[in-house]
Amino acid sequence: MSRAWTLPHLLLRAEGLALFGAALVLYLRGDYSLLLAAFAFLAPDLSFAGYLAGPRIGSYGYNALHTTVGPLVLGVAGVLADERLAIALALIWLGHIGFDRALGYGLKYPTDFKDTHLERV
Repeated sequence: MSRAWTLPHLLLRAEGLALFGAALVLYLRGDYSLLLAAFAFLAPDLSFAGYLAGPRIGSYGYNALHTTVGPLVLGVAGVLADERLAIALALIWLGHIGFDRALGYGLKYPTDFKDTHLERV
């Protein structure tokens, strides 16, 4: 059986899709700027530049911007401070992470860019 069709793999992709969908619904419901979303959605992928210094540094940078800890902390801080920009950026960031996971892109191992916690891409 291909790994792409195992139940855990499908559940991880579904989880990513759910994260993307939830972030999108909350973003649209919050009436945040679509222009901001268009420009910021791919910003976490700037972390790819770390791979110019090698897979170890690249994986650290990529993982730092592709784990949900950062946007969750930013979002909670934004809610507590009633800061709409922080909330909007957190939702965009979470949406990006969810979108990546739905496509099968996972957190990177320091061995190679293609080695992820979801699969080898």
